[in-house]
Amino acid sequence: MTIGQRTAFVKRVAKELGFISCGVAKAQFLEEEAPRLEQWLRESRQGEMRYMENHFDKRLDPTLLVPGAKSVVSLTYNYFPGQLQIHDAPQISKYAYGEDYHLVLKEKLLELLDRIREEIGEVDGRCFVDSAPVLDKVWAARSGLGWIGKHSNLLSKSIGSYFFIAELIIDLDLEHDAPVMDHCGDCTRCVDACPTEAIYEPYKVDGSKCISYFTIELKGAIDETMKGQFENWAFGCDICQDVCPWNRFSTPHDEPRFEIPDSWSKWKTEEWKELTEEVFNKVFERSPIQRAGFSGLKRNVRFLESSDQS
Repeated sequence: MTIGQRTAFVKRVAKELGFISCGVAKAQFLEEEAPRLEQWLRESRQGEMRYMENHFDKRLDPTLLVPGAKSVVSLTYNYFPGQLQIHDAPQISKYAYGEDYHLVLKEKLLELLDRIREEIGEVDGRCFVDSAPVLDKVWAARSGLGWIGKHSNLLSKSIGSYFFIAELIIDLDLEHDAPVMDHCGDCTRCVDACPTEAIYEPYKVDGSKCISYFTIELKGAIDETMKGQFENWAFGCDICQDVCPWNRFSTPHDEPRFEIPDSWSKWKTEEWKELTEEVFNKVFERSPIQRAGFSGLKRNVRFLESSDQS
């Protein structure tokens, strides 16, 4: 099997598994990303996300994650919902509507790796879904799946940005894809719309000021100075994506495991306020919302209420 045939096989199987795009980049040290990451950390843009400070070299060099790695296969998986939760209630980011994407995509990546081994033979590799020191957006951009927009999310002219990114790092030679052009142009809608000014410059995001950081990553109390700036977001935030013109091309996904459950999609504010830990554990058992935990989610809902009353 030629390199071209191997590459075509990988992309065909990825499509069969439901991935909306698949691209390949050469597994090599991300030299130009090193000073950017170093400066971002030096300026403490990570806030309390101390894990971002770990494994600096591994974030830049895929061969430290998979010895002998030759290709980084990047894949995207649509999560844009066909149905939204009711608007007049604490809002949950669209990516967290259904089952935890780590579980769903990891299964598909492992199946992809198994299919590659069945067809090609012994291949060493690892699957990554936003849970390891991998600069997924950088690799996806290098693989031609889109460009990194001014809000720091990966953007595609054909599908917008409402998709998950996953990687397969393998010791298999494949044809490499070329990066695409940046198509943000003069648009600054995401920069202008961010209520906490987390996008402090085009293409630069202060993680410690992002609503998603406050509602998911931050474990302590939310700074009182942030009151009135969350625009009713209780878990995550989609503002910069919602205002992006390229997301007019987003189409609803067809993944049953990402559907928003009837169990909470129509909850009003009072129901979120009265949520008990027992109900939380039952309703959100396999949900990304578990990352905030019951106490974190309740803190967020209370913070939104206090903001309304202040």
